[in-house]
Amino acid sequence: MLALHPGTTVGNVYRIACLLAFAILCVASFATRPSPAQTTASLKFHVDPQRLRGTLEKLSEFGRNPEGGVIRLGFSETDLAAREYVAGLMKQAGLQVHVDPAGNIFGLRAGSEKLPILLFGSHIDSVFHGGNFDGDVGSMGAIEVIRALNDGSAKTRHPLEVVIWANEEGNHFGLGTLGSGVAAGVLGPEILERKDDQGLTLADWLRRYGQDPSHLTDARISRGALAAFLELHIEQGPNLDESKIPIGVVQGIVGLKRWKCVTTGFANHAGTTPMNRRKDALAAASKDVLVVRDVVRAEAGRQVGTVGYMRAEPGAINVIPGRAEFPVELRDLDTAKIDRLWKRIHERFKQTDNEENVETDCTLLEDVEPARADPAFQNVVRDAAKSLGLETMDLPSSAVQDAQQIAKIAPMGMIFVPSRDGISHNPKEFTSWQDVGNGAEVLYRVVLLLDDSLNHN
Repeated sequence: MLALHPGTTVGNVYRIACLLAFAILCVASFATRPSPAQTTASLKFHVDPQRLRGTLEKLSEFGRNPEGGVIRLGFSETDLAAREYVAGLMKQAGLQVHVDPAGNIFGLRAGSEKLPILLFGSHIDSVFHGGNFDGDVGSMGAIEVIRALNDGSAKTRHPLEVVIWANEEGNHFGLGTLGSGVAAGVLGPEILERKDDQGLTLADWLRRYGQDPSHLTDARISRGALAAFLELHIEQGPNLDESKIPIGVVQGIVGLKRWKCVTTGFANHAGTTPMNRRKDALAAASKDVLVVRDVVRAEAGRQVGTVGYMRAEPGAINVIPGRAEFPVELRDLDTAKIDRLWKRIHERFKQTDNEENVETDCTLLEDVEPARADPAFQNVVRDAAKSLGLETMDLPSSAVQDAQQIAKIAPMGMIFVPSRDGISHNPKEFTSWQDVGNGAEVLYRVVLLLDDSLNHN
């Protein structure tokens, strides 16, 4: 019963009753109004997020650490066991599974026409004390796409093939994107005799994986064999997570250049050499480290520059360092920007040399060209995300990926999902299960959109 104030009139009661009735009608209308998700049939998920989560959690058991995360290096007994699990999932999904001479696992689903293959997948190997999402999301997500297609009895014009690339991280034998590099023709038999810490060669490990190393070049994929390569991956950076945007449209994978720099001064007694007469290589190199940071920060953009270590000689507490060695790495999607930054850095190094009376020489160690994602594929990723009502962000991959190698022989595209707090290559690496499901569903839709739209004249 409504309790009225003693001074309330009949007119006021009437007005209050009208307002209450109006409010009730508004609430009822809002409660019964279909949400965008209810009115848009396209928002229905085809992939099964719970099933995908189950495969990811099972995969995390191979090489699991007590503190969380995994150590599952490429070409290891742990990796071999995980590969058997993954190959089993592919067979259960009805795929024709084979392993190429580089150790890459492929699972083929036939298409209705004789067309180039739509290839998609990632890797399952980890870094030392890595996480459970880097590479794994794209690998298990690709298998989930096949399962979802099977659930819906969906047919495709193109043959579809899931791939698990071998030794992407490169912690074993010091060769990153090894499997995809062989497939792209970038790496060849010259890598077979590389030895690990136990004295085993890559050829030895390929034999353990059931392969004949003498046929390594048979793993190369010929140009024209692939209609496209797609890779779903965690961002490995903070942009999507901080912006609360669920899908990243990858513009391309950054190029990188690495130099080894050696600063030469003069080793002398630390107690008897006056400060104004020293040729301190470590002091000069320390200035150069800050030069790298300052030059890279001075220009707008997503470029990054890193000095990963410093080695000083002779390394005695009472001797002025006569030699210092340090690397410089620059990454960006624009090669011209990398070159421009390096020119400024090198000029500043010369300035430091004059100030400190030393000499610094830098030698180029590695030069990796950027790999641009196909613009049409980027549009398809946006369309697929839009059909789910998911916001997107365009951004580069600042980490090297297998897609960077395959881009040399086929058009490629990548889909990013957020990494919580930007953490990757760490046991605390995490992507929410909702974001994992979103990424797999976007991949599902991209595969079908490309299957419909790609022409091969």
